[in-house]
Amino acid sequence: MASDRLFGLVTLITAVAYIAAATQIQTNFFSGEFLPKLFPIMIGCVAAISSLVMVFKPDPDPDWPAARTFLSMGIAVLVLAIYAVMLTPLGFILPTMIAAGILSYQISDRPGPSVFSGIGLSLGLFVLFKYALGLGNIVAYRIPTVEKLWNALTVLIPFVGH
Repeated sequence: MASDRLFGLVTLITAVAYIAAATQIQTNFFSGEFLPKLFPIMIGCVAAISSLVMVFKPDPDPDWPAARTFLSMGIAVLVLAIYAVMLTPLGFILPTMIAAGILSYQISDRPGPSVFSGIGLSLGLFVLFKYALGLGNIVAYRIPTVEKLWNALTVLIPFVGH
Protein backbone atom coordinates (compact mmCIF):
# COMPACT_ATOMS: atom_id res chain seq x y z
CA MET A 1 0.00 0.00 0.00
CA ALA A 2 2.64 2.50 0.99
CA SER A 3 4.73 1.77 -2.11
CA ASP A 4 1.71 2.38 -4.40
CA ARG A 5 0.89 5.65 -2.66
CA LEU A 6 4.48 6.83 -2.79
CA PHE A 7 4.77 5.90 -6.48
CA GLY A 8 1.43 7.59 -7.19
CA LEU A 9 2.59 10.77 -5.46
CA VAL A 10 5.87 10.85 -7.41
CA THR A 11 3.94 10.20 -10.63
CA LEU A 12 1.48 12.99 -9.80
CA ILE A 13 4.32 15.47 -9.24
CA THR A 14 5.93 14.38 -12.51
CA ALA A 15 2.61 14.67 -14.39
CA VAL A 16 2.01 18.19 -13.08
CA ALA A 17 5.54 19.19 -14.08
CA TYR A 18 4.97 17.63 -17.51
CA ILE A 19 1.75 19.61 -17.97
CA ALA A 20 3.50 22.80 -16.86
CA ALA A 21 6.30 22.16 -19.35
CA ALA A 22 3.77 21.46 -22.10
CA THR A 23 2.14 24.84 -21.57
CA GLN A 24 5.51 26.47 -22.29
CA ILE A 25 5.78 24.99 -25.81
CA GLN A 26 6.45 27.74 -28.32
CA THR A 27 3.88 27.95 -31.09
CA ASN A 28 3.81 29.85 -34.33
CA PHE A 29 1.06 31.47 -36.34
CA PHE A 30 0.59 28.50 -38.71
CA SER A 31 0.30 25.72 -36.10
CA GLY A 32 -2.28 27.48 -34.00
CA GLU A 33 -2.24 28.69 -30.43
CA PHE A 34 -3.16 25.50 -28.57
CA LEU A 35 -2.85 22.55 -30.98
CA PRO A 36 0.86 21.70 -30.41
CA LYS A 37 0.28 21.81 -26.63
CA LEU A 38 -2.86 19.64 -26.67
CA PHE A 39 -1.33 16.16 -26.96
CA PRO A 40 1.33 16.61 -24.23
CA ILE A 41 -1.28 18.13 -21.91
CA MET A 42 -3.62 15.18 -22.56
CA ILE A 43 -0.81 12.72 -21.75
CA GLY A 44 -0.06 14.62 -18.53
CA CYS A 45 -3.75 14.60 -17.54
CA VAL A 46 -4.01 10.82 -18.06
CA ALA A 47 -0.85 10.33 -15.98
CA ALA A 48 -2.22 12.61 -13.24
CA ILE A 49 -5.55 10.76 -13.12
CA SER A 50 -3.77 7.40 -13.02
CA SER A 51 -1.51 8.58 -10.22
CA LEU A 52 -4.50 9.83 -8.21
CA VAL A 53 -6.08 6.38 -8.53
CA MET A 54 -2.86 4.86 -7.16
CA VAL A 55 -2.83 7.31 -4.25
CA PHE A 56 -6.47 6.89 -3.22
CA LYS A 57 -7.04 3.23 -4.16
CA PRO A 58 -3.74 1.37 -3.71
CA ASP A 59 -3.34 -2.35 -4.21
CA PRO A 60 -2.60 -4.53 -1.21
CA ASP A 61 1.05 -4.84 -0.24
CA PRO A 62 2.88 -6.94 -2.83
CA ASP A 63 4.87 -10.05 -2.10
CA TRP A 64 8.37 -8.96 -3.06
CA PRO A 65 10.64 -11.54 -4.68
CA ALA A 66 13.67 -12.94 -2.92
CA ALA A 67 16.98 -11.06 -2.94
CA ARG A 68 18.37 -13.58 -5.45
CA THR A 69 15.79 -12.38 -8.00
CA PHE A 70 16.92 -8.77 -7.61
CA LEU A 71 20.53 -9.92 -8.09
CA SER A 72 19.53 -11.73 -11.29
CA MET A 73 17.74 -8.64 -12.57
CA GLY A 74 20.79 -6.49 -11.77
CA ILE A 75 23.05 -8.90 -13.66
CA ALA A 76 20.66 -8.83 -16.64
CA VAL A 77 20.64 -5.02 -16.69
CA LEU A 78 24.45 -4.92 -16.49
CA VAL A 79 24.79 -7.50 -19.29
CA LEU A 80 22.40 -5.53 -21.52
CA ALA A 81 24.19 -2.24 -20.81
CA ILE A 82 27.57 -3.75 -21.71
CA TYR A 83 25.97 -5.37 -24.77
CA ALA A 84 24.67 -2.02 -25.98
CA VAL A 85 28.05 -0.32 -25.80
CA MET A 86 29.96 -3.27 -27.26
CA LEU A 87 27.89 -3.43 -30.46
CA THR A 88 29.87 -0.62 -32.08
CA PRO A 89 33.43 -1.80 -31.43
CA LEU A 90 32.78 -5.56 -31.81
CA GLY A 91 29.98 -5.77 -34.36
CA PHE A 92 26.72 -7.69 -33.93
CA ILE A 93 27.52 -11.39 -33.67
CA LEU A 94 30.00 -11.66 -30.75
CA PRO A 95 28.25 -9.32 -28.27
CA THR A 96 24.86 -10.85 -29.11
CA MET A 97 26.28 -14.34 -28.65
CA ILE A 98 27.72 -13.51 -25.22
CA ALA A 99 24.68 -11.57 -23.97
CA ALA A 100 22.18 -14.18 -25.19
CA GLY A 101 24.26 -16.95 -23.64
CA ILE A 102 24.46 -15.22 -20.25
CA LEU A 103 20.75 -14.36 -20.22
CA SER A 104 19.87 -17.90 -21.31
CA TYR A 105 22.01 -19.26 -18.46
CA GLN A 106 20.07 -17.09 -16.03
CA ILE A 107 16.80 -18.58 -17.23
CA SER A 108 18.01 -22.18 -17.11
CA ASP A 109 21.36 -22.82 -15.45
CA ARG A 110 22.56 -25.46 -17.91
CA PRO A 111 25.81 -24.33 -19.56
CA GLY A 112 25.61 -26.44 -22.73
CA PRO A 113 22.18 -25.33 -23.94
CA SER A 114 22.98 -21.76 -22.92
CA VAL A 115 26.04 -21.68 -25.16
CA PHE A 116 24.07 -23.12 -28.07
CA SER A 117 21.25 -20.64 -27.43
CA GLY A 118 23.70 -17.75 -27.58
CA ILE A 119 25.28 -19.01 -30.80
CA GLY A 120 21.94 -19.81 -32.43
CA LEU A 121 20.31 -16.53 -31.42
CA SER A 122 23.19 -14.37 -32.58
CA LEU A 123 23.54 -16.07 -35.95
CA GLY A 124 19.78 -16.38 -36.46
CA LEU A 125 19.11 -12.75 -35.58
CA PHE A 126 21.96 -11.59 -37.81
CA VAL A 127 20.55 -13.51 -40.79
CA LEU A 128 17.05 -12.24 -40.01
CA PHE A 129 18.08 -8.59 -39.68
CA LYS A 130 20.65 -8.50 -42.49
CA TYR A 131 19.01 -10.63 -45.18
CA ALA A 132 15.32 -11.20 -44.37
CA LEU A 133 14.59 -7.64 -43.22
CA GLY A 134 17.24 -5.99 -45.40
CA LEU A 135 18.89 -3.92 -42.68
CA GLY A 136 22.17 -3.39 -44.50
CA ASN A 137 23.85 -1.27 -41.83
CA ILE A 138 24.41 -4.21 -39.44
CA VAL A 139 28.08 -5.16 -39.22
CA ALA A 140 28.70 -8.85 -38.48
CA TYR A 141 32.02 -8.44 -36.70
CA ARG A 142 34.81 -5.93 -36.20
CA ILE A 143 38.37 -6.35 -35.03
CA PRO A 144 38.51 -3.97 -32.06
CA THR A 145 41.43 -1.95 -30.83
CA VAL A 146 42.10 -1.44 -27.14
CA GLU A 147 41.30 2.26 -27.54
CA LYS A 148 37.89 1.56 -29.12
CA LEU A 149 37.01 -0.94 -26.39
CA TRP A 150 38.05 1.52 -23.67
CA ASN A 151 36.06 4.34 -25.27
CA ALA A 152 33.00 2.09 -25.40
CA LEU A 153 33.34 1.02 -21.76
CA THR A 154 33.83 4.57 -20.50
CA VAL A 155 30.23 5.25 -21.48
CA LEU A 156 29.25 3.02 -18.54
CA ILE A 157 31.70 4.57 -16.08
CA PRO A 158 30.59 8.02 -14.88
CA PHE A 159 33.10 10.86 -14.78
CA VAL A 160 35.64 9.13 -17.03
CA GLY A 161 36.56 11.22 -20.04
CA HIS A 162 37.37 9.98 -23.50
